[in-house]
Amino acid sequence: MRAVVQRSLAAQVTIEGQIVGAIDHGFVVLLGVGPNDTQADSDYLAEKISKLRVFSDDAGKMNLALADVGGQILSISQFTLYADTRRGNRPSFTNAADPALGEQLYQAFNAKLRQLGMTVATGEFGGDMQVSLTNDGPVTILFDTEAK
Repeated sequence: MRAVVQRSLAAQVTIEGQIVGAIDHGFVVLLGVGPNDTQADSDYLAEKISKLRVFSDDAGKMNLALADVGGQILSISQFTLYADTRRGNRPSFTNAADPALGEQLYQAFNAKLRQLGMTVATGEFGGDMQVSLTNDGPVTILFDTEAK
């Protein structure tokens, strides 16, 4: 699994002009699922992100986790994180999981975050979404479970 985690001051996802998910501050997580990913990868990633210490403490050091600052997560499925751009100018997405596995592990990831006490808003798996956010920092962290 791959995740791009962006620290955000505010974010929302809109589908056909309707806001379907929004957060005040916290993380926007763009999550991609590969064909060999498992529930263990989903759980691992949820644990890592829920404990990620990238919020400033009183000394200005990135030392606090999401729960420490009362933050939330906006989780967006993002199969394009598995784009293969090595040939030509049109990316191939054959490295992404099939939609059934992708949705299963995306939902499992969100459920695990909630189990860990996180407040999670979501987009719609496979939906044509417009995501807007105000980056904070900016702080952007890339996770790949193949590199754990």
